[in-house]
Amino acid sequence: MNTAKTIAIVAALSMGGNFANAQTMIGKNDIKLASDAMTPEALWAMGRIGGVQASPDGKQVVYQVGYYSVKENKGHQMLFCMNGDGSDKRPLTHSAKNETDATWIEGGRKIAYLCDGQLWKMNPDGSNKQQLTHSDIDIEGFKFAPDGKQVILIKSLPYHGTIKQNPADLPKATGRLITDMNYRHWDHYVESIAHPFVAQVTNDRIDNGTDIMAGEPYECPTAPFGGIEQITWSPNAKQIAYSSRKRTGLQYAISTDADIYLYDTESKTTRNLCKPAGYKEPAIDPTKTMKGQPVNRQQGDLNVGYDTNPSFSPDGTRIAWLSMAHNGYESDRNRLLIYTLSTGKKEYVTETLDTNVDEFCWNSDSKSLYFLAVWHGCTHIYQTTLTGQIHQVTTGQYDYSSVQLMGRGKQLLVTRHSMSHPDDIFIITPKKKAEVTQITDENKHIFDQLAIGKVEPRWVKTTDNKDMLVWIILPPHFDATKKYPTLLFCEGGPQSPVSQFWSYRWNMQIMAAHGYVIIAPNRRGLPGFGSEWNEAVSGDWTGQCMNDYLSAIDDAANNLPYVDKDRLGAVGASFGGFSVYYLAGHHNKRFKCFIAHDGAFNLESMYTDTEEAWFSNWEYDDAFWNKDQTDRARRTYANSPHRAVDNWDTPILCIHGEKDYRINANQGFGAFNAARMKGIPAELLLYPDENHWVLKPQNGILWQRTFFSWLDRWLKK
Repeated sequence: MNTAKTIAIVAALSMGGNFANAQTMIGKNDIKLASDAMTPEALWAMGRIGGVQASPDGKQVVYQVGYYSVKENKGHQMLFCMNGDGSDKRPLTHSAKNETDATWIEGGRKIAYLCDGQLWKMNPDGSNKQQLTHSDIDIEGFKFAPDGKQVILIKSLPYHGTIKQNPADLPKATGRLITDMNYRHWDHYVESIAHPFVAQVTNDRIDNGTDIMAGEPYECPTAPFGGIEQITWSPNAKQIAYSSRKRTGLQYAISTDADIYLYDTESKTTRNLCKPAGYKEPAIDPTKTMKGQPVNRQQGDLNVGYDTNPSFSPDGTRIAWLSMAHNGYESDRNRLLIYTLSTGKKEYVTETLDTNVDEFCWNSDSKSLYFLAVWHGCTHIYQTTLTGQIHQVTTGQYDYSSVQLMGRGKQLLVTRHSMSHPDDIFIITPKKKAEVTQITDENKHIFDQLAIGKVEPRWVKTTDNKDMLVWIILPPHFDATKKYPTLLFCEGGPQSPVSQFWSYRWNMQIMAAHGYVIIAPNRRGLPGFGSEWNEAVSGDWTGQCMNDYLSAIDDAANNLPYVDKDRLGAVGASFGGFSVYYLAGHHNKRFKCFIAHDGAFNLESMYTDTEEAWFSNWEYDDAFWNKDQTDRARRTYANSPHRAVDNWDTPILCIHGEKDYRINANQGFGAFNAARMKGIPAELLLYPDENHWVLKPQNGILWQRTFFSWLDRWLKK
C-alpha cells in the first residue's frame, strides 16, 4: 500500500517484464500537439530516463530511456551514451529488443547490460555486442566485482513453501493448494524466489554461478520492489553484503525485519550484521500491533525493522545501509547507518535531520556520504560526515531522484524532476553554492509545445493550529479574475510525501491543463516535517489527517478568489482512495464529485485481505475480532468508510485493478455497488490485468480519458 516508492521504480516496472517481448522498434516520439495543453498522448510520448551511470573516469555517461507506443500498447527500453558534459549523445540500441541495466566494466572500456534475460557486453559506441551468459534461468539483475573476475547474478528459483506443487500427472491443472500466508504478493502468486549467484568471468564467458543462499527458502532481493541495490561487493571482492528478510509464510507476512548479511566468498560462510549470533526473536501476536510487543521493546540495537541497500566504503572499512527502527512499521523513518567492520560499532549519522533518507552514496575519501532526503515538500541532496555533521548541497523547488559520484572526481551525477517536468540528468559541483549543470533535455521537443501551470507553496493553518504546506497548481494561461473548478488531491501511502513528484498518470500538469486548480496538502502522516508529523496518521486514519484535508480545501475555497467553491472535487489513490471514500460520508456537501483509485473501503475486510499483514497490524492496532481492542482500533473500525455509506450523496468514480493484492479489488466493488444501491451516480473502471498501478499504455490512456470525462461531467456544468 505504501506508494512512497520512487517514480523510477514505477517506470522500471512498467517498462520491464510487462513489455520485454517488444517486436517493434519503439523510439523517440516526435509528436506534434494540436494545442499547448498537456494531453494523455503527450504524456505517453515522453521519454522516461531510467538508470544512469558514469564511467570510472567520469568522462562518459551511459543511461536508459523508456519509450512507449500507445498503438502497439507496449514499451521499449533503449540505452544511450554521451560525454560527461552532455555532448555527443548516441544510441546504443538498434533493435526492437529491450536493453537495460547498463553498467561500465573492464575499467570503462566496455558496457555490460541485460537483453532477453541474459548478460551482454559491448563497446561504448554500441559495437561488438557479445553474449556473456547462457543461463537456463533469466537473469534479473547483476553486479560485477571490482576486479571484474566475478559477477553476482540474480535469478528466480521455483518455490513451493506456501503453494504446493501440483501432481506431475495434472500438468494442465490451474488450482493452487495454499498452505500458509505469503502465497501472493503485490500482483503475483509466490511460486518463485530470487537468489543471488556468484559467477566466474573467464574469456568473455560467464558461468551459471553458485547460489550463495542455496537451500534457503528466502528471497534476495526482497519483493516486490527490491533490486540489485540490495547487494554489494567489498572493494577487495572477498565479501558480499546483502539484504534479506529470512522468513516464510505467516512470519513473512507479519514482519518487516530485513537484515544485512555478510557473505565471505572464500570460506562460503554468512553472518548477520544486525543481530548477535544465536539471537532468538520474541514471540509475535499476529493479531496485535507490534508497537507495544516485546519484539520492539528489546535491550540493545538489534535492527528489527527494514535494513536495506548496503554499500561498502571505498576503503573497505565500513558498510553503510538504510535502517528502520521498528518491526512491522513499513513507513518508519529510514536512517543512514554506518557499520564499522573491525568493531561492529553502529553510528546513525542523519539523526539531526528528522526525515527519511531515500538514497545515498559514499564520497571517494570514505569520510563522508551524499544522500537524498525530503524536507518541506522537496527532495534534496545532503552531505554528512561519519560523525553526523550534515550540510545541504542543493536547493530549489525540485525533487532529486538519484545521486552518485561522477567517476572518481568531486562532482555528482544526479537525476532531477518536479511537478512541472520529468527526470533529466544533471551534474552537481558541490560548493558553498552548488553549481548545477543540465546535460540532458530528453523531452524538450514536447515541452517546447506545452504551456505549463505555475506551482506555488502555501502554508495553511490546521484545526489544531499547526502549519501545513499545501501545493497550489494553477492552470496554464491562468487568469486571476476567473473562477476555476478545483480538485483536492489526496495522497497515498499513507506516509508518502507530496513533494515535487512527477507522475505519468497522477500528473498535476495534465490536471491543470484541463482547467483545474489543484490543492495538494502535505497532511498529517507525510514525511519531511519531522517524525511526530509523519507518525500522526498511524492509528488515526479518520482523525486529524482528514481534518487537514478539509482545512486545505476550506482555505482555498475561502481565501483564494479564483477557486470556485461550488465546483470542488476530491481525487486520490491507495490511502488517497480510502480518503476519498471516507470524505464521501463526511464532507458536508463541500464536493460535487469524487474519484477513488485502489482505495480501502471496508477496513475490516482490508485487515485480512491484504497480503502484507504487518501493515494492518501497525495501522489498526488490532484484528477486528479481538475483544480487547485498543481505543484506536475501535475508532478505526467504527469510522471505516463503509459504515458511513448512509451519508453518501455525491457522484463517485471507482477505479481498481484486479491484480492489486495490496488493496484487493473487492474494496472497489463494494464501494461502487453501495453507491449504486443508494441511487448515487457512480461508475467503476475495472482493470483485470493491472495491479496497484496502471502500467499498460492503452489502459493508461483509458484511465486519463475516464478521469477527466467524469470530472468535466460534474464540475464544468
